[in-house]
Amino acid sequence: MAANPEQPATATARRKAGRHRGEGQWAMGHFTPLNGNEQFKKDDDSLNVRTRIETIYSKRGFDSIDPNDLRGRMRWWGLYTQRRAGIDGGKTAVLEPEELEDSYFMLRVRIDGGRLTTAQLRVIGEISEQYARGTADITDRQNVQMHWIRIEDVPAIWEKLEAVGLSTTEACGDCPRVIIGSPVAGIAADEIIDGTPAVDEIHERYIGSPEFSNLPRKFKTAISGSPVQDVVHEINDIAFVGVDHPEHGPGFDVWVGGGLSTNPRLAERLGTWVPLDEVPDVWAGVVGIFRDYGYRRLRTRARLKFLMADWGPAKFRQVLEEEYLERPLLDGPAPAEPSSRWRDHIGVHEQQDGRFYVGFAPRVGRVDGSTLAKIAELAEAHGSGRVRTTVEQKMIILDVEADQVESLSAGLEALDFQVKPSTFRRGTMACTGIEFCKLAIVETKARGAALIDELERRLPDFEEPLTININGCPNACARIQTADIGLKGQLMLDAEGNQVEGYQVHLGGALGLEAGFGRKVRGLKVTSAELPDYVERVLGRFQEEREDDERFATWAARASAESLS
Repeated sequence: MAANPEQPATATARRKAGRHRGEGQWAMGHFTPLNGNEQFKKDDDSLNVRTRIETIYSKRGFDSIDPNDLRGRMRWWGLYTQRRAGIDGGKTAVLEPEELEDSYFMLRVRIDGGRLTTAQLRVIGEISEQYARGTADITDRQNVQMHWIRIEDVPAIWEKLEAVGLSTTEACGDCPRVIIGSPVAGIAADEIIDGTPAVDEIHERYIGSPEFSNLPRKFKTAISGSPVQDVVHEINDIAFVGVDHPEHGPGFDVWVGGGLSTNPRLAERLGTWVPLDEVPDVWAGVVGIFRDYGYRRLRTRARLKFLMADWGPAKFRQVLEEEYLERPLLDGPAPAEPSSRWRDHIGVHEQQDGRFYVGFAPRVGRVDGSTLAKIAELAEAHGSGRVRTTVEQKMIILDVEADQVESLSAGLEALDFQVKPSTFRRGTMACTGIEFCKLAIVETKARGAALIDELERRLPDFEEPLTININGCPNACARIQTADIGLKGQLMLDAEGNQVEGYQVHLGGALGLEAGFGRKVRGLKVTSAELPDYVERVLGRFQEEREDDERFATWAARASAESLS
């Protein structure tokens, strides 16, 4: 392995460190923290905060928490302070963190590969009801988030989660976050390769380990052998995508350096083919490069995508092979185009064993504790007790016999979870928004749910695959740049000159086939009140102007500014 924070790699690196601070790259000999985040990470491994939570903070209360733990290290255990109620979006960038935050926490439950048993789902539901005022949101990274968590209750929550094999370890923070995986890994009849063993081995070897607990920023991983390409591999720091090598058989193509936020970038292929049993080592090599060569001076440039932009895939692969793996990797083919326009597994699909899995759509990922318990009951009554979450804020029940599909679908419909949802229910997602998030400027979840209802009423016959992603701030947690219609929250003036919530519009983004970022038309903004009218109008123009079988993204790229306004 390359440099660690105690031992510079070479004498040359030490000389360079003496001349200038650089970008804070450890492998270049730059170990002096260059910002507050790097300082608190050096002062104490963030994983150690758990002991203080259990022995001090949970007993003495919120006011006893050290600020570097509160707004820093506690993230490594899935805890963020949530937004104080009643603070409008105009104050988001003005107030200090202690003025924005409430004395309650968001808690993120880590669900690698989106895999849940009904026992686990029921425990999440119980925690939601007992400690989180019933809140529970399915995220677009397969996790579940709850709100209104008191620090006094955190140890009891951990005990309940860990009793059923769940945790919040490194669910947030500058570390390897949840490993997203195909929710139908080992299940789907059309699967290229099952990546589950790699997900499990990476988790066992590295999650919660000090080896990778101090990275420059967050690190996002995706592993899927599905031909649907169901883990948005193009926008992860590292992704392993199932391919069939003409000589070596099924394995994975490696993509590195994707990410969104305010500087979006698509991942690039390294051009390698990696067999299943080598995935954990290659993963660790890439994370090691990020740890040692990643930029630590400015938080805004600390993601792996910036290093990849500077190095390019050829140099990145060379460093990976020579310094970290100490062996060459095999060249390999690119993955085929996704086998479906939809990548969410909604509907009824046959499994490898002849049974079926049933994917269903909540509204913008919002559920609640009591409803999760009812989903668990349905999964036990009609399946084997296995449930999955997806990266589209959806859920799947596995192992359903043919004669149980209809009754399961009816049970889900009774909970307002649709197996055959409208395009708008299926394709709309939203981030947490101003209800709980300290970074948000506008409302998202309720706005998204209301937009679904209105569009279903106005456009009942619209069936073209379409994604509408709603984000409460510029950070793109809901992937606005890669949606057909991406809505970035901001404040704006309405026709009467009043400051109101609104959105900057991105049009024609896509992942999978013809992946790219949405187009921004100069001055194209819409108020929250005008949102249904705007979407109805632009979809009407799409239907009028589209060519045969033309996708919305393709049309949006060529349409006039007038058609898009």
